[in-house]
Amino acid sequence: MAILTEVNQLEDRLQPTTTVEGWHRFVEADPIDFALLPDNDWSALTEHERIVYDEARVAHHAELVVVTTSAIREINNEGRLLTLMNQREKGARRGLIVSGAAATGKTTAIKQLGRLHELRARARFPGSERIPVVYVTAPPKGSPRKLAMEFARFLGLPAIPSRSNATDIADAVCQVLIDVRCEVVIVDELHNINMATTVGEDHSDHMKYLTEHLPATFIYAGIDIERSGMFTGVRGRQLAGRCVLVNTGPFPYHAEWKRLVAGMESALRLHHHQPGSLTRLAKYLHHRTGGMIGSLSHLIRAAAIRAILDGTEAITEAAMDRVRIDHAAESSARRKSSRR
Repeated sequence: MAILTEVNQLEDRLQPTTTVEGWHRFVEADPIDFALLPDNDWSALTEHERIVYDEARVAHHAELVVVTTSAIREINNEGRLLTLMNQREKGARRGLIVSGAAATGKTTAIKQLGRLHELRARARFPGSERIPVVYVTAPPKGSPRKLAMEFARFLGLPAIPSRSNATDIADAVCQVLIDVRCEVVIVDELHNINMATTVGEDHSDHMKYLTEHLPATFIYAGIDIERSGMFTGVRGRQLAGRCVLVNTGPFPYHAEWKRLVAGMESALRLHHHQPGSLTRLAKYLHHRTGGMIGSLSHLIRAAAIRAILDGTEAITEAAMDRVRIDHAAESSARRKSSRR
């Protein structure tokens, strides 16, 4: 059955993007345009067919469509400009830092930037063995050696001897990345590195070492990076002088927010949902989520899946009131309600 095939395809895409196999699947995955069955066919499904059909729709809503926002466009434009400028750079290359509160779409934006760059590279060099983009996350309470190991793990390098230090691993990683023509290196969760500590200074030195030995554009993202001491001291000032900073934040309640809600609503596949009813609740959604795109995505996806499971097949304000989202958004909504 075609529906069962679609479910399996979605399950295959759950590999972490911090490995080259998972990243490639993310890059190659096209949005699945799931078509609802006509009501007569839907009603005629057997119990087993209904289970398979509903599981496919749950999988569809679990990831839902990525709506291109102004922040994603800005980050894509800045990132592409920097990669083009860095192509012939012989000195210090410029990088991009994406900073903002949690749930403001930082990871989504930098992954889309990496995906678009890799797709362009594949179009230019079809059939090549290049790895144009690397995506890693900074390990919490880690060390330069652990960060270097994240790169080695992404590439699937053979087991690293325990006696190897951070520089040994970094040299091996850089050589492989040069050989595979890596052009963009993305380091997410940069807030895990506390630059105000000795270990943080070692991390900063290690990242600087990587940027100097690898002819690539480095993209960083993390929570409120500019407030974490990242740009203080000699190392911080040097980083600030080499990187463009783009901030993400909550969306104000205006036309773009309504377009964002409408874009997500257009991807819903529910049998009793009235088109436009979610968009008319844009103000309620802004109040519930504080304008945070991550919280909005959670709320709509959870409400859609619950509507499938309970058979209501529609998203209403009452239904969304029963959905719990992240604590930060819930606390903000309660504070706003108490001031009314």
